[in-house]
Amino acid sequence: MKKSSDFQFDDLQGLLRFGYGKLTDTCFLLLNVADTDAAKQWLIGAPVSSAAFSDPPPRTALQIAFSVAGLRALGVGDDIIDNFSDEFIVGMTGDESRSRRLGDIGDDEPKRWIWGGNDKQVPHVLLLLYAEKNGIPEWRKKIEDKLFSTAFKLLRQLPTQDIGNREPFGFVDNISQPNIDWKREQSIDMHRRDRYSNRLAIGEVVLGYPNEYGQYTERPLIDSNQDPLAKSLPNAEDQPSLKDFARNGSFLVLRQLSQDVPGFWQFLDKEAGSVPEQREQLAAAMVGRERDGTPLVPLVDEDIPGIPAGDRRNRFNFVSDPNGTRCPIGAHIRRSNPRTGDLPPGGKGFFCRLIKILGFGLERPNDDLVSSSRFHRLLRRGRTYGPWLAPENAVKQDAPEAERGLHFICLVANISRQFEFVQNAWVVNSKFAGLDQERDPLLAHREPLHSGVETDQFHRPDPDGTRRKTCHLPQFITVRGGAYFFMPGLSTLRYIGALPGTGKDDSL
Repeated sequence: MKKSSDFQFDDLQGLLRFGYGKLTDTCFLLLNVADTDAAKQWLIGAPVSSAAFSDPPPRTALQIAFSVAGLRALGVGDDIIDNFSDEFIVGMTGDESRSRRLGDIGDDEPKRWIWGGNDKQVPHVLLLLYAEKNGIPEWRKKIEDKLFSTAFKLLRQLPTQDIGNREPFGFVDNISQPNIDWKREQSIDMHRRDRYSNRLAIGEVVLGYPNEYGQYTERPLIDSNQDPLAKSLPNAEDQPSLKDFARNGSFLVLRQLSQDVPGFWQFLDKEAGSVPEQREQLAAAMVGRERDGTPLVPLVDEDIPGIPAGDRRNRFNFVSDPNGTRCPIGAHIRRSNPRTGDLPPGGKGFFCRLIKILGFGLERPNDDLVSSSRFHRLLRRGRTYGPWLAPENAVKQDAPEAERGLHFICLVANISRQFEFVQNAWVVNSKFAGLDQERDPLLAHREPLHSGVETDQFHRPDPDGTRRKTCHLPQFITVRGGAYFFMPGLSTLRYIGALPGTGKDDSL
C-alpha cells in the first residue's frame, strides 16, 4: 500500500489548500445542466485551478462541485453514486429528521429558503469564481463562452462582497483553521493524543486517505476491467486493484446565512444599558474572542501541534478555564471547536493515560461530555455578502437595513461525523457540555424544547460562582439556502467529461 509523503497537489482543487484569500472578488453560480454533451465537453477544457503552487500566484481561480443530482445529470451511474454516503445522496433537506438535527426549524425551515429548500431547488453544479479586485467581470466573460451557455442554465448568482478580514458582525474571522498534515507526520494512534492538536490527518478533509481513526472513508471504487474509462483514475490506496473515483475529492457544504447586524448590536446595546464597554464585553463573551480576534482565555506557553509559534490569536485551549469564567462554555468558538484531546486533561505518562482510558480519575463532572475535537474539525472557506456596517453605526436606531451575511462553506470527508455532528451536538444542542436551556448565541435558532422550555438564554459564569444571565435573545442568523456538493479531484473531472453523452437534460 503506497503511503507517499509527496502529496499529489496537481490533482487536488486549490480551495482545499489555499482558500484564495488574496483573490478578494468572488462570484458563486448555482447551475443546472441543460445539455449533458456540451457540459461534459466544457468540463474537459475547464480551467479548474489545482492546489499546486505557481509562481507568480494566480490572478484568478475556478472551482467546481456537483450535487448528487448534478452527478446523475452528467451520466454518473447509480453503481458509483450508491457508494457515496447516505447524507450526500439524500441531501441537506432530504428528510425532516435531518432538518431537525441541523436546527433547520422555525425561521430556518427549508420551505422558507430562497434556494435549495427542496429537491427541485438544489442546483446540479456549484461554480466558484475568484479574482483579484475588479477582475470578476473579465474572468466571468472568459468562462461563460458559447459552449458554457449551451451546457448550463443559471439558476441563481449568490451575492458576494468583500469586507476585508471580518465577518458581518465585525469580528476578525478565519483565524482558526486546521493545519492539514499533508506529509503524514503526526500519529493518528487512538488515545495517544491527549492534548489538543491543530494538525489534522489528510483523510479528514480529502477522500482516499486515512482519517483520524486511521481508516479510509467509504467512497466509490471502480473495477477498471469493467469500466475501461476508469483507468485514468488514481488507484485506491487501501485497495490498489481498484480505481478511486473520489480520491482527491471532498464534500463541500454550502449554507447561505443571513445576519441581522443592526439587530445584533442594538440588542447588545440595550442589554448593556448603552455602555460601550459593557456592550463589547457581552459581544466578546458570546463569540469567545474580542473583535480583533484576541481570545478570552490566556495563551499557552507549550507547543500546540499545527499552530505556529507566532500565531498569537490561536495559541490557546480551554484547559485553564474549565468552568467558563473567562470564555463562557456556550460561547460560539468554544462550541464550534472545543479544543480537546482524546482524553480529559491531567498528568502525563503511561499510568495516567491508562487511568483516563478506563474512565477513572475525572476531576470535573463535565470532563468527558465534549468529544475530542480532532474527529469533528471543518475546513472553512466562506465568503461574506452585503455592505459593511461598523458596530458603532449598527447600534444606531437609523442604521441602514441591507441583506448581509455569510456564504458558509466547509470542506469535509464525512458530512455526518463532521459538519452534521458539529451543528447538531455542539451548535444547536441546548445541553452542550452540561449547559441547560441555551444554544449557540450566534448561529442557533431560539425555538423552545419539546417540553416548552425556552432556549433563548446565554449564561456568563463569574469566578465567585454566580452566573449572569442574558434572556430573550433574538435569532441573529437565518438560513436562506443550502446544499451538499462533491468537489472532485481533477482526474475525476476528466473521467466525468469522458462518460458517454446523453444530450439535453429533459428534467429542465
